[in-house]
Amino acid sequence: MSNLKACIIAGTHSGCGKTSIALGLMASLARKGMAVQPFKCGPDFIDPGHHALACARDGNPVPSHNLDGWMLNESTNLDIFNRYGAECDVAIIEGVMGLFDGISGTADHGSTAQMSKNLGLPVILVVDARSMARSAAALVSGYARFDPEVNIAGVIFNRVGSDSHCELLHEAMSLVPDIPVLGCLKRDESIATPSRHLGLVTPDQNGPDMSRYQRLADWVETGLDTDSLLAALPDVEVVPPFEPVPQLPSVTIGLARDNAFCFYYEENLRLLRKAGARLIEFSPLTDTHLPEQLDGLYLGGGYPELYVFELGQNNKLRREIKEFCESGRPVYAECGGFMYLMNDIITSLGRYAMSGVFPIRAEMSEKFRALGYREVTTQADTILGPSGTCARGHEFHYSSIQDDPGMQSLLSVYSMTGRKGVIDSPEGFQLGNTLGSYVHLHFGSHPDLARNFVEECKRAFVRAGQK
Repeated sequence: MSNLKACIIAGTHSGCGKTSIALGLMASLARKGMAVQPFKCGPDFIDPGHHALACARDGNPVPSHNLDGWMLNESTNLDIFNRYGAECDVAIIEGVMGLFDGISGTADHGSTAQMSKNLGLPVILVVDARSMARSAAALVSGYARFDPEVNIAGVIFNRVGSDSHCELLHEAMSLVPDIPVLGCLKRDESIATPSRHLGLVTPDQNGPDMSRYQRLADWVETGLDTDSLLAALPDVEVVPPFEPVPQLPSVTIGLARDNAFCFYYEENLRLLRKAGARLIEFSPLTDTHLPEQLDGLYLGGGYPELYVFELGQNNKLRREIKEFCESGRPVYAECGGFMYLMNDIITSLGRYAMSGVFPIRAEMSEKFRALGYREVTTQADTILGPSGTCARGHEFHYSSIQDDPGMQSLLSVYSMTGRKGVIDSPEGFQLGNTLGSYVHLHFGSHPDLARNFVEECKRAFVRAGQK
């Protein structure tokens, strides 16, 4: 049992600057010598990558962990928060979208507000104050009264135009005396994180620019007293969940991890290790061979469409991965990893050969083709569990499978629902012991997923030894 300071950085809406402020606050506290543990509310993969670098200790990234009120139940979220919160001085959770935005227009499922209530943590509200003065007080007042169970501990005004603008905002907030102004941050577009079609640019694309996080820290400190902010936060008691004695790894799973494949929920990897997997990373971009003596493969999502030339040129590894899939050893591929197992990826620059496991091709579009939470139920036995296994995840991609004769030969094993009910399109493609899908499943939504995958790797190892 230990105590720490913790808060949620929430926004009035997407694009108000909460990511920049969260990163700047994390980096500021970390460089003061504090052990900062980052979390991300919602299904996003990219923000956590930036968190890890902003909170680096002794030059080592600190993995950020996703908390999600729709994909995960309350106890699982609390376990994740307590497990990693117990190891730090301060925990910073970055919210998702606007404070009250989630999967529903009438309920708080999947929202930052829900997470605040479930974890019992105060919210610091980020407001884009451009072109506002007294109206900002009305906006903050509305947010504070909308759900009295959400504790808004203070407000940070972002994109403030001048010192006089800051004074006006403070004057206006005298009308909302129960919500303190914690800071006013001047408009500075030079520190914004670049974005692209799936969100922010991942931190490793051109090598991590660690100085950017220090610039964000400098910016935050110009208008925010971080010491006073921490002092105003209540102490939070955390009790780490009981952890059994770790078992020795019984299988080895290759994990595709590089600039093209970097979207993984940290909890998925922890659950695989807990189930007895040793994870060995390899790069489909630069490695010409798979690691030796693998029992399974996990190909996560990312940006293969940005590296189609390099992936296509790596003929040796593409052939090895196809042979691995054909060997009957378990392979699980999500979104970008699924695309990598197809015949081709088609972009505006042409068609590029991939691994050729699934006899279909993906074509990129300028608009997203799918976005939202998903609940899947398997209609056949898979490497993730028996028929009827139910799990939750998220889907977000700009590519789609071309209308291709190869689709007719594939077994679709997922039935799927979204916010509006049943999604009547094929998903979850199984070929032998290879399972590919556009959906990023969170293994925490059904912890047996990791255990089942590891057990299938064990069975494959036994079958190989009997040949």
